Amino acid sequence: MHLSVIGCGYLGAVHAAAMASIGHEVVGVDVDAGKIAALGTGRAPFFEPGLDELLATGLATGRLRFTTDVAEAADADIHFLAVGTPQAAGGHAADLRFVDAAIDALLPHLRPGRLVAGKSTVPVGTADRIAERLFPTGAVLAWNPEFLREGWAVHDTITPDRIVVGVPDGARGERAADLLRAAYAPAIEADTPFLVTDLATAELVKGAANAFLATKVSFINAMAEIAEATGADVTLLADALGHDTRIGRRYLGSGIGFGGGCLPKDIRAFAARAEELGRGESVGFLREVDAINLRRRERAVQLTVDALGGRAHGKRIAVLGAAFKPFSDDIRDSPALEVAVRLRGLGADVVVTDPAALDNARAVHPQLEYVHGRDDALRGADAVVLVTEWDLYRREMDPQSAGALVAQRIIVDGRNCLDADAWRSAGWRYHGMGRR
Repeated sequence: MHLSVIGCGYLGAVHAAAMASIGHEVVGVDVDAGKIAALGTGRAPFFEPGLDELLATGLATGRLRFTTDVAEAADADIHFLAVGTPQAAGGHAADLRFVDAAIDALLPHLRPGRLVAGKSTVPVGTADRIAERLFPTGAVLAWNPEFLREGWAVHDTITPDRIVVGVPDGARGERAADLLRAAYAPAIEADTPFLVTDLATAELVKGAANAFLATKVSFINAMAEIAEATGADVTLLADALGHDTRIGRRYLGSGIGFGGGCLPKDIRAFAARAEELGRGESVGFLREVDAINLRRRERAVQLTVDALGGRAHGKRIAVLGAAFKPFSDDIRDSPALEVAVRLRGLGADVVVTDPAALDNARAVHPQLEYVHGRDDALRGADAVVLVTEWDLYRREMDPQSAGALVAQRIIVDGRNCLDADAWRSAGWRYHGMGRR
């Protein structure tokens, strides 16, 4: 098939490369000439495992190309809309300017029977509005939400756990569903569930999924607060809860909470849209989910200060991690960086290390000290704070060797990912989040 991907940021670049890898002819379109130039040489402008290799293969075969001219996408059977929907300035709603701009650019090049498939995360009702704009062209709108995990985006695009497509009623909707079945044929042949819904349901799926995941994370972090007040251990509590098949253990990892460019802004936009629909009380709990999440960052800071005897000023603190999660260089709403910045604000001498995100972190927070080597960060530290659970820190950092580098053996495990007994046996004062 001939496909276009409008918007070549994180979502669009991965989608374009993945679709080319399964045999489609794909053109990626973006207004950012620098981004397009980088992608055209096989280099992603962000860190995502496996993506550069996928880009290089697609470009070499000729099935993948990138351009700033949307006219070059006119022949596509399906136009995938993959632009960003950031949180609006001064509010919690989604900013749809990029979605509208993409439709403006695409409209003159649409032909009868062509399909526009939205992948961006949008408030419910957006698809109906866009469909009205497309109607005079004879093009059809479907909504095909993405369910990518940063660090696993290539895998999640090629081998998704489900494919959801929202289509209009009648023959136009049936044809749209058939086109998307053809686009995702390899995944469907591998028994990936293919769910056909109405447009509104497809729009709601992504927001509802993120709201549920955020709630699960904040629930266990709320339990961590209770555990700290009672002497219980939240990690053992999560293990016990996880054996209940109705609950499960995944996403019951207590720590400093979630961040990134999706989960925080998506749950806020979800709640904001519910307010606009007059149903704000239905998702009022999401405000507390958000509040719990933000509170955990402050708790990590307080644990560190307490461990240092109540005063961080003048102390050297090694912060292990800058990205909001491992296998990513994304620092948007990163709990790790917020902890580092807050400790710096208390007068600490903060040094940050991360395998992938240092350049991005330095551009936003130049006041912090950055080093590439983990051991360089540890050297002379009065306290160590682990805030992004890269394997370099959680699996490959030996407590005895690390202890020989630091000034004081104090560690705050902001992700509850270390073996507390092993670190204590090596002479460290170990502090977890909601752990005894």
